[in-house]
Amino acid sequence: MEAAERKRVLVIEPYMGGSHKAFIEGLMEHVAADYLLLSLPARSWKMRMQLAAPWFVAEVCKMPPVERQFNVVLCSTFVDVALLKSMLQQVPGWSREAQFLTYFHENQFAYPGRFADPNIRQFQYINFTTAMASDRICFNSRYNRESFLDGCARYLTKAADMAVNGTLQKLKRKSDIIAPGINFDGCECKGQKEFNTPPVIIWNHRWEHDKGPEEFFSVLYSLQRQGVDFQLILLGQSFATSPTCFQEAKKKLREQILHFGFAESRETYCRLLKQGDIVVSTALHEFFGIAVMEAVRAGCRPLLPRKLSYPDLFPDEVLYGEHELSERLLCLLEQPLPLQMESAREYTEPFSWKSVSNTYRDWLFK
Repeated sequence: MEAAERKRVLVIEPYMGGSHKAFIEGLMEHVAADYLLLSLPARSWKMRMQLAAPWFVAEVCKMPPVERQFNVVLCSTFVDVALLKSMLQQVPGWSREAQFLTYFHENQFAYPGRFADPNIRQFQYINFTTAMASDRICFNSRYNRESFLDGCARYLTKAADMAVNGTLQKLKRKSDIIAPGINFDGCECKGQKEFNTPPVIIWNHRWEHDKGPEEFFSVLYSLQRQGVDFQLILLGQSFATSPTCFQEAKKKLREQILHFGFAESRETYCRLLKQGDIVVSTALHEFFGIAVMEAVRAGCRPLLPRKLSYPDLFPDEVLYGEHELSERLLCLLEQPLPLQMESAREYTEPFSWKSVSNTYRDWLFK
């Protein structure tokens, strides 16, 4: 696309970290456009959802009026798009024809809190009005879209005397499902892998309760008591409020642990993934599963819950049902079944940026 023909895209991201950051960087690299990124660090998500819109409008007001013309405004769900859109319409020089698009990495209707949150409805409401105000919306998985629409349906029943007919149909018509796009550089294992002796289990998820670490470690302790031999690589981002079960596991599984903690570089992360044989998820919440995809591309055989986004992404043979994890993991440890590189690519390549970039181009500029 010639520079003169490039669309101008204002990207607004109040939570510039993790999968949100990777998505934006991948999009800007693989889909040609004239981008301007306005962002905030990835913290205090509740305050971001409530106050990011006026903050970003103030940032736009700092631009010369001639630079306030955009074809597309791309937001994540941590932006109150209804408020953002209404405020921008009042900014001198703003392009009123700009299309507002929202990418749903997650939705608050299906996000499981550890404790009941009496204030969660306000954030669900922001998700709902954001979708209503957006010209187009996109979800990273079918599970994400269906759980959002189901949540909206429940939400709309709260006011029985204010039926908003056709709302769900309108939301569905303006929605698409496109995988977030994954950069597998450095992760792909060259040549055919053989299982380590003993096999190496990978955990590469956020160290938070919604990833189900308590169940994961409970299964490992059971295998340990049975005398089953295994090694363990624990990756993923930790937080000040991370579950205490991780420090407990560091002590109880010290003989099995090869690595414990966040990998400080992409190179180190990929190298550790390639050392693994099996990647396990015990997630209570997963709208897509980039970490699992990266591990599979590195040659790890996946063992995943038969729920959430996983059944749409992987064949049933690598999924486990309720209370089946211990038995299935034991079977893999005692009867190793290396993942063929052809299978690793077959599972993951449909979600690479090379595979999805044209779809994103069509969605952004239709």
